[in-house]
Amino acid sequence: MKLLRVGAPGEEVPAVRSDDGRTFALSGLTRDIDGPFLASGGIDRVREALADGTLPVFDGDGLRVGPPIARPGKVVCVGLNYRDHAEETGAAVPERPVVFMKDPSTVVGAHDQVLIPRGSVKTDWEVELAVVIGRTARYLADRAAAMECIAGYAISNDVSEREFQLEYSAQWDLGKSCETFNPLGPWLVTPDEVGDPQSLGLWLAVNGETRQDGNTKNMIFDVPYLVRYLSQYMVLSPGDVINTGTPAGVALGLPGTPYLRAGDVVELSIDGLGAQRQAFIDA
Repeated sequence: MKLLRVGAPGEEVPAVRSDDGRTFALSGLTRDIDGPFLASGGIDRVREALADGTLPVFDGDGLRVGPPIARPGKVVCVGLNYRDHAEETGAAVPERPVVFMKDPSTVVGAHDQVLIPRGSVKTDWEVELAVVIGRTARYLADRAAAMECIAGYAISNDVSEREFQLEYSAQWDLGKSCETFNPLGPWLVTPDEVGDPQSLGLWLAVNGETRQDGNTKNMIFDVPYLVRYLSQYMVLSPGDVINTGTPAGVALGLPGTPYLRAGDVVELSIDGLGAQRQAFIDA
């Protein structure tokens, strides 16, 4: 299944897209797609309602598609998780996951405009597989337990300002938490539809020119490893998001490649998870 939220910012309504491409309203089942919905077995209830044919058809043509999960409690990010990306940026291949946090308020819809911060000269792009947590994860024992905590997957653009990130502070947060810096979606796709999360192609283009073309099979630390690892150091709650890293092809790793400027358009996709398109404008 593909879960989505449609409508103006702050006014999104929940919906589901079935295997045959039809969209159904979920307002009779839940107020929103959020942590409490996921924790209470909401996905199973939607699946049952689809099978029973009790959901009304939703006509969302022309409406904005918001992020597929209401504002997460936290967005946990993993840096340098593709060997080719670490190499292109001149960083050592990490022996343990590089973990940082991103302000949850950065999460916007897949096709929303992205604001280039005032004073920015190095706004960059990063296509990433996002993992959405569906049940509380703490001190998970093994990979199987980690997979059971995943509600689904989505596309994330982990937009970054490299000067803020790498030159202004020893921490990455300044360059990662600027407003609108995490387009997410368009859908939350359930694990049964995705299959193996380590066999998904990732692609990103800037103004029609391909910049990134990778595959999740090249992650240094795969999805179940990351969920289990993070659960040893923090409680992952339903609705939390994990950005799992980006392959090579970012501006930081391509000398001479221009960073993003107002008027640029970024398009990205991941196999089975849909596509995003963002116009970048000045804040």
